[in-house]
Amino acid sequence: MSSPLRPPGRSRPGQVRPLQVLRNPKIWIFPTVIVTLVVLLLSLLYMGGIVDPNGNLHRLPVGLVNADRGGELGGRQANLGAQITDSIANAADSKPQASWRRLDLAAAERQLASGKLDGVLEVPAGFTEAVAALGSTGGGTPARPIVDVLTNPGVGSLASSFASTINQTAAHQASLELGRSLTAAAPTVAAGTASSAARLLLADPISVSVQVGHPIGTHSGLGLTAFYYTLLLVLAGFMGGNVISNGVDVGLGYADSEIGPWHTRRPVVPINRTRTLLVKWVMSVVVAALTSALIMLACVVVLGMDASHLWLLWVFSFCASATVGLGVQAINAAFGGIGQLVSMFVFIVLALPSSGATVPLEALPGFYRWLAVFEPMRQLSGGVRAILYFDARAGAGLTRAWVMIGVGVLVALAFGLATASYYDRKGLHRMVPEPG
Repeated sequence: MSSPLRPPGRSRPGQVRPLQVLRNPKIWIFPTVIVTLVVLLLSLLYMGGIVDPNGNLHRLPVGLVNADRGGELGGRQANLGAQITDSIANAADSKPQASWRRLDLAAAERQLASGKLDGVLEVPAGFTEAVAALGSTGGGTPARPIVDVLTNPGVGSLASSFASTINQTAAHQASLELGRSLTAAAPTVAAGTASSAARLLLADPISVSVQVGHPIGTHSGLGLTAFYYTLLLVLAGFMGGNVISNGVDVGLGYADSEIGPWHTRRPVVPINRTRTLLVKWVMSVVVAALTSALIMLACVVVLGMDASHLWLLWVFSFCASATVGLGVQAINAAFGGIGQLVSMFVFIVLALPSSGATVPLEALPGFYRWLAVFEPMRQLSGGVRAILYFDARAGAGLTRAWVMIGVGVLVALAFGLATASYYDRKGLHRMVPEPG
């Protein structure tokens, strides 16, 4: 049955006027309470994770490499690289910002390439010899000894920046400590005949060279394309699930369709909650295959986003978006009219700040790190990042992402079927009699 609504004008006899409705406090209570609570929670949850990332920074994974072979310094054999790395790793810190991992260079490069390190501080080969050369008697100005800071833009621009800052600060402190030691020993260095330029360098001898340890493509959004691509997958599953849920309810006669002035209500189809849920699940999975392909088409083909392993990327994208869709349908089946609000909190509100894709988990308060254990966007962004930036390595987060997708599917199916079948057994049917 379809009938256009009457155009606005004078109210017919018997119709309630808008002012009468607005004077009824019961009309205000539910929407006002819900809207204000949601806005308050959104403000607290979104801003709570980003207000003070420096203050919350705790144990960022950073590699510490000593490749120095040692040499003669002041008439004795020494390995200044070992002294510096020991000093950095053993420094007392009541709130350590870095979790120093002492590795050889090959292991550090492997962990950079799998996203397990946000950066590396390397004391290169020949470091001790370069320091010893500061006390030479040659006429030229000696070169400053160098330590290398390796960044990892694939883990995200902020995480890589944090690691770079931590490494440069540690290198500067090590330089000052080494300078004090060299200055104290200056009379014995090269028999006290060091040049004036070398003496000036002794107080702060180390130069820092910042390099990219694991490069990513120039069309990778400075390490942010993985996050935004994941956000598209989650939004596609969330939006698609809700649109499908509403569309199926309209098609089966359990909800009205209103577009502009046109209102439609179809005859009710006799189908229980469980079978309705199965219909919505199948449609969500089918639509996810299409939306995943369109996301890839827009991002990779049209916009030129750097991406490899395209077939794997599509399979992962499809599974990720379909899983979100299954979860949305299960939540809607359980909570009814407020299901969309509940699923928004599960898949969007709580997921975004705990994803660790823009602000690293190590810079988030503990509540968000706890959410990241199970919130879907953290798991999915890890898988997308592994595919886009880390050559689809299993240890870069891809294995965990697949496992959590499987867990998500099982939870959605179990929760949805349990609630829908329970409502059916209790006789809480959605079928309503047709007007006589």
